[in-house]
Amino acid sequence: MSEEDADRDGPEDGDGDRDLEAVLAEVRDRVTPDEAERTRLREVADHLIDRAEAAATERCDGADVLQVGSTARNTWIAGDRDIDIFVRFPPELDRETLEEYGLAVGHATLPSGHEEYAEHPYVKGEVEGFDIDVVPCFRLESATEIRSAVDRTPFHTQYLQQWLDDELAGDVRLTKQFLKGIGVYGSDLRTRGFSGYLTELLVCEYGGFRPLLEAAADWRPPVELDPEDHGTKTFDDPLVIIDPTDPERNVAAVCSAANVARFQHYARAFLESPRSAWFEPETVAPLTEAELRDHLERRGTTPVAVRFDAPDLVEDQLYPQLRKSLEGITRGLDDRGFDVFRATTMADGTAVVFVELAVSERPGVERHEGPPVHVRDHADGFYGAYADDPKSYGPFIEDDRYVTEREREFTTAREFLESDRLFDVGLGAHVETALEDGYEVLVGEEVTALIATFGAELAAYFEPRP
Repeated sequence: MSEEDADRDGPEDGDGDRDLEAVLAEVRDRVTPDEAERTRLREVADHLIDRAEAAATERCDGADVLQVGSTARNTWIAGDRDIDIFVRFPPELDRETLEEYGLAVGHATLPSGHEEYAEHPYVKGEVEGFDIDVVPCFRLESATEIRSAVDRTPFHTQYLQQWLDDELAGDVRLTKQFLKGIGVYGSDLRTRGFSGYLTELLVCEYGGFRPLLEAAADWRPPVELDPEDHGTKTFDDPLVIIDPTDPERNVAAVCSAANVARFQHYARAFLESPRSAWFEPETVAPLTEAELRDHLERRGTTPVAVRFDAPDLVEDQLYPQLRKSLEGITRGLDDRGFDVFRATTMADGTAVVFVELAVSERPGVERHEGPPVHVRDHADGFYGAYADDPKSYGPFIEDDRYVTEREREFTTAREFLESDRLFDVGLGAHVETALEDGYEVLVGEEVTALIATFGAELAAYFEPRP
């Protein structure tokens, strides 16, 4: 366990088992909604469902409305204010009409709501402090017949309602809060962590919060679970939970290997030294400019950053593009001998690809080995290509092959990053367009210009924790 982890949970006092149960009781009390919250949520949900049903059945025979998600399954954490209302339409309806009716019902339910878009548009709004989503979907007989991802959600609610009693629901809340505390809760493509549905399935599969942590502490990925023993497809993911409602889907597909490993790390840490602090997200203090300079001097590496206006995309579209661009840029730097040490990406209005280099400058020439001399056709071609090149040394023979020392295209990372060759590395499409509109390259201590916007992100980078 790291020094930071030890600081966070402090010394263990008394019997470990007693401490663990006391911590769980304390956290369970804190995350369980009280009767007043339950009553108010039920009143608001019932009122909105009635409005949605009236609007839906007026437009389409056979439409119905149901509440889904954690508030329908009694697994929401106290203070979470989300109510998800799904409006189901008959499967014979075409997609365009479903979207038209769905938006009409959404606006009738939430007159002051606004439209957002996932796989298709829906209406989002706020009522008496609750965040409300009114989402259209098709009413299907099986999750294997889905036409969009949202069509699965009612099946998830129906399945889990069979298994979640009050005790397991309480353990789901504990698990969700723990995952939030260690920073791995959320299936959005920025976090790439554990969704609510995945969390509920894991708690049901292992029989509670503590059994789940004890199992996770000993996981040896890939971990594969199939609650209904009906999977028909194999997956190349570190954590595989076959969807009980769809034998061809891995519920944990979005979970990154790093977040599965983080869950294992903190499961062990909590079981070894149970503390309620594990259930609270840590606040990262932004780096100061002086602290950043100290890190740079101590590390002796060269940071480079490509800064540009972030594309106008929702996070689930933006972050995959940023990661693809990060992969392309780091590969481009490595291929040119600039030895990437570590790298990350960040966005907040502006976006940054931040790369730390072990080597930032290269000599003016690079070694290029040709084929063995006895491989005549290839050897003659190589020799002819460089024999009359005034910018190359050689070709000459080393051991049994031709070698030339040719002029290097870029001797500094800045030269490469400021050149048109940056656009050859495989960038995300919208990131490439943003870079075409203009970008800035920062090298060395110039990256201190990032502190004002990305101080916390830089703190997380230079002071990493598990």
